[in-house]
Amino acid sequence: MKALAFLAAFPALIGATVPERSSVLVEVDGLRSAKGLVQACLTADRATFPNCQKDPAALHLSVAAKNGETLVFHDVLPGRYAIALFHDENANGRMDKMMMIPKEGYGFSRDAPVRFGPPSFGAAAFTLGETQLRTAIRVRYLL
Repeated sequence: MKALAFLAAFPALIGATVPERSSVLVEVDGLRSAKGLVQACLTADRATFPNCQKDPAALHLSVAAKNGETLVFHDVLPGRYAIALFHDENANGRMDKMMMIPKEGYGFSRDAPVRFGPPSFGAAAFTLGETQLRTAIRVRYLL
């Protein structure tokens, strides 16, 4: 137990500072209905974006669908992140598709463009410092 207390205090003993955690607030705009949920994830893993289910460190939120709703990711360390979200209109927990085309709305941080598939991590990435970050994501529908 003493070893754990020492390790917890170690950064202070050597004069290092532990970065402050912050929040990321995301305003969701463009929902076509208030049905279902908005499912969102925040990840720092460029290899798994936008499929955050493959990133065990990703933060996930699920809230009732409502235009102008603000999602809040709490307790986030400074770093480079990207957000992916979708409007889960039937609340089944997955993005429904028809012939590989999303039937439900989706969006990405920095309003990253979608061309022949989802945007890259770099196109959607933003840098979070030690202060709260506020952003908006516009939901798009193809069908």
